[in-house]
Amino acid sequence: MSNIIQAFLNIVNRTDYELLSNDSGRNRVNNVGKGLEVFVQDAFAGTFACTNEAERLSRLEETFSYQGNQNNPPDLILKNSDAIEVKKLQSKSSAIALNSSYPKAKLCRISKMATKACMECDGGDWVDKDIIYAVGYTDDSRLKSLYLVYGDCFCADSEVYERIKNIIADGVNSISDIEFTQTKELGKVKKVDPLGITDLRIRGMWHIDNPNKIFSYLHSTQNGSDFELTCLMIKEKYDGLPQTDREAVENNSNVSVSDVRIKNPNNPAQLVDTKLLVFGV
Repeated sequence: MSNIIQAFLNIVNRTDYELLSNDSGRNRVNNVGKGLEVFVQDAFAGTFACTNEAERLSRLEETFSYQGNQNNPPDLILKNSDAIEVKKLQSKSSAIALNSSYPKAKLCRISKMATKACMECDGGDWVDKDIIYAVGYTDDSRLKSLYLVYGDCFCADSEVYERIKNIIADGVNSISDIEFTQTKELGKVKKVDPLGITDLRIRGMWHIDNPNKIFSYLHSTQNGSDFELTCLMIKEKYDGLPQTDREAVENNSNVSVSDVRIKNPNNPAQLVDTKLLVFGV
């Protein structure tokens, strides 16, 4: 079964960080984002060297139990394991655009954003899953940095975000003399104009700082490096991964493995024990 350390080592052992181009769409940002998603797929499935597309698809099926899209997160779910969200940065210092989905420490099965296929994957008997954010920065089509970080390292519990969302939604919906309709968004106003032909959608647009900025007190990005790979997870999560994988990454002379403490996303006065893995060329 694939895991984050195996994916990390697959990337370490790769020498080419050029993303596959995708000319099928007209939005260049989305195309590069798709290339990043394919890169992450190959990292977890171990298919970087696979040139036969049929064989690659078979390997992906063995590795993942769900694949979503831009409107139906997460992007990927490892079979009976973690969820993965792939995010492309517009610049090295830019925030992560989450659109209408707030930051998640974990993926909840009963999330309003979850599709039926997502809820039924892995037998449908799970309550929540740990979620990995794969945050990449590119220079044109070349991947310059990739940060693999678990949501519980930097996202607060869901009730923190739900509280703000509900306060805003309740305030909007309490406005008198306006016709509202049921929606998953903050609100939707019907028949705004005298003819009753215009609707107004009220959406939340969530952003969160990228991990390079959030965890700059742990590790500074090396300026001028050709590529940098960073991985951060709670120590308990790291200790629960297969010993053979942990030994493989710890014995790799090109990888720095450190015990570090980070601020608790729900209470910064507390520190949490984590593992930091860094590789750079």
